[in-house]
Amino acid sequence: MDMGILGKKALICASSKGLGRGCAEALASEGVNLVINGRNSEVLEATAAELRTAHGVQVITVACDVTTIEGQSMVLTVAGEVDILVTNAGGPPPGIWSDWDRDDFITALDANMLTPIALMKACLPGMISRGWGRVVNITSQSVKAPIAVLGLSNAARTGLTGYVAGTARQVAEKGVNINNLLPGIHATDRAISLDNSVMKAQGISMEQAKKQRQASIPARRYGTAEEFGAACAFLCSQHAGYIVGQNILLDGGGTNSTI
Repeated sequence: MDMGILGKKALICASSKGLGRGCAEALASEGVNLVINGRNSEVLEATAAELRTAHGVQVITVACDVTTIEGQSMVLTVAGEVDILVTNAGGPPPGIWSDWDRDDFITALDANMLTPIALMKACLPGMISRGWGRVVNITSQSVKAPIAVLGLSNAARTGLTGYVAGTARQVAEKGVNINNLLPGIHATDRAISLDNSVMKAQGISMEQAKKQRQASIPARRYGTAEEFGAACAFLCSQHAGYIVGQNILLDGGGTNSTI
């Protein structure tokens, strides 16, 4: 399927690896020029070189922590006007309710709620003035069904979801669509981190921890960055203009709900 976005320009946050890179790959394969971001400049530049070689698109890099005000200013200055915005940031650490204090919640809110809001506020006016735009926020399946050990993520990402619910409906008539992609467990560094937590908590091997978590997923496997990226590319396409303010699960059936 031709996504109809050849020549568009996308800003994709935290995209040197993992789900962000999956989105970058999928959009680049559709001929979208990219501004990609990551904290590790060496990894970021390697990713950019691979994307340019594989897809022949322009790839601009911005090495910074996008969850900081300084980082946001850097990516927005370099990116300029964009047609597509994909927000993404690593999730806060797991734990239990008694582990977290106010500073922990502020850090989580900055990364997983306030950063995407700031980026949307910066990019939406240009999209509105041109009559077309796409925003995809990478959140988590935990906004549909809370995950007990991810209380910080549950709170911050659900706050973002509420913001998007209203904002998406305010800008849809301008040709701008905002939606959220909710990953379950994917084969990324985040999965390794959470597998490691299970391993330590239960005194089992890493392989046992992984198998245990895979057994909780109806698909009996972790998702891939490639299939996640494909879903993102569709939401950014010309074919997704009637999808507004939705929260779309990519979790192998792991969230047990009817709606």
